[in-house]
Amino acid sequence: MRIAVAKEIEASERRVALIPDVVSKLVKQGFEIWIESGAGEKALFNDSDYETAGATVISDTAKLWGEADILLKVSPPQQREEGGTEVDLLKEGSVFIGFLNPLANPSVAEQLAQRKVTAFSMEMIPRTTRAQSMDALSSQASIAGYKSVLIAAEALPKYFPMLTTAAGTIAPAKVFVMGAGVAGLQAIATARRLGAMVEAFDIRPAVKEEVQSLGAKFVEVKLDEETATAGGYAKEISEESKRKTQEAVNDRVKNADVVITTAQVPGRKAPRLVTEEMIAEMKPGAVIVDLAADQGGNAAYTEPGGNVVKNGVTIIGPVNLPSSVPVHASQLYSKNLVSLMKLLTKDNALNLNFEDDIVNAACVTHSGEIRNQRVKDALQALTVNS
Repeated sequence: MRIAVAKEIEASERRVALIPDVVSKLVKQGFEIWIESGAGEKALFNDSDYETAGATVISDTAKLWGEADILLKVSPPQQREEGGTEVDLLKEGSVFIGFLNPLANPSVAEQLAQRKVTAFSMEMIPRTTRAQSMDALSSQASIAGYKSVLIAAEALPKYFPMLTTAAGTIAPAKVFVMGAGVAGLQAIATARRLGAMVEAFDIRPAVKEEVQSLGAKFVEVKLDEETATAGGYAKEISEESKRKTQEAVNDRVKNADVVITTAQVPGRKAPRLVTEEMIAEMKPGAVIVDLAADQGGNAAYTEPGGNVVKNGVTIIGPVNLPSSVPVHASQLYSKNLVSLMKLLTKDNALNLNFEDDIVNAACVTHSGEIRNQRVKDALQALTVNS
């Protein structure tokens, strides 16, 4: 079986789907590995590193895509400068594995189905104990949470830690993290390591102990509805619950030096957590880092990929933060992919068992059809709206 790794053509993407160390292990297991020339350069892995690991470096993009049994990638298939899309390069019956963002961009799934490609979306890996080693959303979100605090610390015109000096005592920065998923918990841990006082809020009461275990104070709001999906992710809540949460967090936002927002709902616009009114009451010099920028933002005024200053408050909307730490992001993603491929192959051949809950959930297209009902619904809604 030939496994190919494509070079990412999205300008902001620095990660690579497989690193040389993982490639060498796959080669020892009997897989033939093709790497597109230059695929690892932005993640600081050279073609020679892959050749040493036992891979074949291919400079012909069309050959690599067209002869792969399994094509591995980070970002979804893109439009090509030469015309057409990367999907057009895949051979019928091949397997594509990568981030697809199928709920927000179901047209890509439609293209893959029309090409009769079996596509697995890393976002659709279920959040179960058994699937933890394959959970690329979590591995990459952890990096985003870490980096968000570093961005905030650089932008904040204050120290993070408390310092006792000959010139007086410096009070620690107050950091408020909204959303205590993987990214939020890593943000809490990083802010604490830097010496800040940290409070955190999440609509899911089950995360309280995790927040407290990291040394942060949990801001609790009792809501009269279920706030988590079966997979443990936060779900969209009613307008009344949104009003209650805004009331509860208003003072924390107003008094914070740094606010980090991480709340996202798969396939939906990000919930508004920080309003214009809240920002108007924040201290001059305060910083908001909005990790939901590419889904519309948790904060008012957020611009994806941009910095906005309102009333002396800096609102930062970073996108694709894992790509800014490409070495370790690629390392973690590689291991996520290999764990999934172990489930999809047997004796170095494709072995799809749709009775398996992970395979069933992650497989978006197969045999010319979109298999996932949520993706079908998203595509139908897109068609109606267009």
